[in-house]
Amino acid sequence: QYKFRDLTIEELKNVSKTYPNFTFSMNTYTFKDGSQKDLLNFSGTVPVKYGNSYNIPICLWILDSHPFAPPICFLKPTANMGIAVGKHVDAQGRIYLPYLQNWSHPKSTLIGLIKEMIAKFEEELPLYSLSSSDAARQSELLSYIAKITGGETDMKSRSKTGGRNEGCFNKITVVGAGDLGIACVLAVAAKDVADKVVLLDLSEGAAKGGTMDLEIFAVPNVEISKDFSASADSRVVVLTVNSLGNAQTYLDVIQSNVDLFRGIIPAVSHYSQNAVLLVASHPVEVMTFVSWKLSSFPKSRVIGVGANLDSERFQYILTNLLKAEVLAKDAWVVGEQGEDKVSSWTSCNVVANQTEAMAARNSREKVANRAMEVLKGKGQRSWSVGLSVADLADSILKDKRKVHSVSTLAKGCCNINSEVFLSLPCVLGTSGVIEVVRLEEDPLVQEKLQSSAGSLHDLQQQLKL
Repeated sequence: QYKFRDLTIEELKNVSKTYPNFTFSMNTYTFKDGSQKDLLNFSGTVPVKYGNSYNIPICLWILDSHPFAPPICFLKPTANMGIAVGKHVDAQGRIYLPYLQNWSHPKSTLIGLIKEMIAKFEEELPLYSLSSSDAARQSELLSYIAKITGGETDMKSRSKTGGRNEGCFNKITVVGAGDLGIACVLAVAAKDVADKVVLLDLSEGAAKGGTMDLEIFAVPNVEISKDFSASADSRVVVLTVNSLGNAQTYLDVIQSNVDLFRGIIPAVSHYSQNAVLLVASHPVEVMTFVSWKLSSFPKSRVIGVGANLDSERFQYILTNLLKAEVLAKDAWVVGEQGEDKVSSWTSCNVVANQTEAMAARNSREKVANRAMEVLKGKGQRSWSVGLSVADLADSILKDKRKVHSVSTLAKGCCNINSEVFLSLPCVLGTSGVIEVVRLEEDPLVQEKLQSSAGSLHDLQQQLKL
């Protein structure tokens, strides 16, 4: 069941060599939302010098997306030990470290984690000795901790709250605190789409620029965090990050983004296992494909923002500038984002006379071409993409069953046989893509979509996932 079995085994071998006292087993772990999963865990002691030498007992749970997601770590105090709650340990013994927060494969390893754990525990000892009377009072707490670390939480109490915090709700996480990420947060807040928005700032160092301004001016219901666990139980996760590396070629740029996503997607997928992933990173078709592969989510729950903004603008131009309101409701921009996008239709008026039908088609195409020319002059600023993201999130969270042109798995459409994502008109609801709306048959549109599918497939074949 481990997605990266060989990498995980190799890491555990290294741990066993360095810390031979650790024991390994498979047990059931219960997550915050009440879901359960059989996970590998290992327990043992780590040597800590704090005046004297101490052996601190710990337990680490290895997620099935390891090594791309950090383990879940707990202390395992004995009956005569008390937990010293501090900045790295909570009252239940859960361990929090900068190493876990900044976890990124292959830089981060289990050995490196244990070494940091030892270093932090030598600064602030996490356990202390109890008197006999204190030890007796400690037994009830230890029993509770054992249930958590053994995956045996009280399901009766969870059933009263549905396994979530009461009042939870429509939660959105935006990954990436660049201009686009902040634009998405502000747009979602302005349109009152969600009850809570979490902005995951993955940049190094302290909050800068826009994130600092969000904190200063206290945008309601917005939380800024560097910890993936803050995204837990999100219903929509928006990906806005793009690598800013020194790649020389277009393929290198995309590979840098893929490498970035390898450290993000497994983590957010773990904390929000029922979320819809909404990808706004570039190139959107490829990064939506990458998100789908790395998350192992069903295709319906991995969506790219695609041509949603272009389609909304296209329909607006037809209705308000060209006064072609009848045509606008069936008009869409589809295909690959950028120069290769194309206009299409999801229905047509039936005309009895073939000559009239041809004239109507030609008239419609002329209007569409004029609209596309106007559309070419419209750039995509961060704030406009942010509004588009808020529009899509609104349709998903409120189950509006509204049609949007978004990047979805196109295999099986328009004679496309490869696993590529292209913008197509889709009905969106709480489970993501509910239905792909059939396009009107047009040989030129189909040729364009097949050409885009071919080039995207060739590019994806060169990537290292």
